[in-house]
Amino acid sequence: MAKRDDKVIGLDIGTTKICAIVGQVTDDGIDVIGIGSHPSRGLRKGVVINIESTVESIKKAVEEAELMAGCEINSVYTGISGGHIRGINSHGIVAVKNREVGQADVDRVIDAAQAVAIPLDREVIHVIPQEYRIDDQDSIKDPVGMSGVRLEAKVHIVSAAVTSAQNLIKCCNRAGLNVSDICLEQLASADSTLSEEEKDLGVGIIDIGGGTTDLAIFSGGSLVHTSVLSIGGNHVTNDIAVGLRTPTAEAEKIKLKYGCAMSSLTQKEETIEVPSVGGRADRIMSRQILAEIIEPRMEEIFSLVHQEIVNSGYADLCASGIVLTGGSSLLEGTCELAEQVFNVPVRRGQPENIGGLVEVVKSPIYATGVGLVLHGRADQSDHRFTARESSIYSKVKDRMSNWIAEIF
Repeated sequence: MAKRDDKVIGLDIGTTKICAIVGQVTDDGIDVIGIGSHPSRGLRKGVVINIESTVESIKKAVEEAELMAGCEINSVYTGISGGHIRGINSHGIVAVKNREVGQADVDRVIDAAQAVAIPLDREVIHVIPQEYRIDDQDSIKDPVGMSGVRLEAKVHIVSAAVTSAQNLIKCCNRAGLNVSDICLEQLASADSTLSEEEKDLGVGIIDIGGGTTDLAIFSGGSLVHTSVLSIGGNHVTNDIAVGLRTPTAEAEKIKLKYGCAMSSLTQKEETIEVPSVGGRADRIMSRQILAEIIEPRMEEIFSLVHQEIVNSGYADLCASGIVLTGGSSLLEGTCELAEQVFNVPVRRGQPENIGGLVEVVKSPIYATGVGLVLHGRADQSDHRFTARESSIYSKVKDRMSNWIAEIF
């Protein structure tokens, strides 16, 4: 992307909001020059359920970003999430040609590693190399140029439901946008919030969005586990709406303004004004009651994530702790509650290592959007996704072309 154009656009299509961020490629990295955000209508738990509503929300967010950046947006890097996401670890082995590892050998071993049984209703989104092994030497990050006979690769494969990915692409296409690439949302958030030291030591990133909670675990500088849970901040809002008998829209405002994830951090004398339904008079209630509604749900979310980390077998690898991003991580007391559940240090993650409108995007809310821009800058491919692309035919054609090239 950077070679063709000096602007990279990240489009974060979330359950609660749709955010477009325009990044200008500079010699020092990325400068954020435009931001557009609009409430999301048409997604549930990270998955598109109404195409027309989603298209309208995308158009409004993109128009706002275009106006701020003073440019026309035609192509975007978008994120994907939802309960249909699956992550597995795999490995492959090939013989090294000419006793020296070349790029072709690396490509072949990655192909061998991703030769796992993927159902026809799913497609591979990412194949991320973790480490290589040449003969008896392991923990190699870049094997090109090294001598050896046998090359092994460990990779992490992320797959998604074909229909969910295609609907996402279709929404972007109908909004007049090409999709340059699709990136798993928690990977994008990790790009913008995690340091290399954290990834090396071992860290878990938890992105608490409106409809989903996304988890990614890094160890030894590599991604080792990904997971998406279909529970998020909207569940907290619904609990407030039911518990305080107030409209959902008002419950969201109350959560943002007065919400606290630990009732022990609130004072009994603190009060909030709660709008009623059906034209009844507003009520004055204790803020502690609000916290007592929020705390069990947030504790449930963290407990489910903790169970997922334990089940993955990587619980002992998060030596540098947990990083929280996403809108729900802004609730007061969230980090303190997470520390109690995970029993490791917890911090909020916000976009780092960027220039331009830093103060505007320096919030966990924009972690995914900024991460998509950084992903786009690193991606140099000319590929374009379309809603009607025959991925199986393309893969078979490419594989046959590679075989013929190798033989002749």
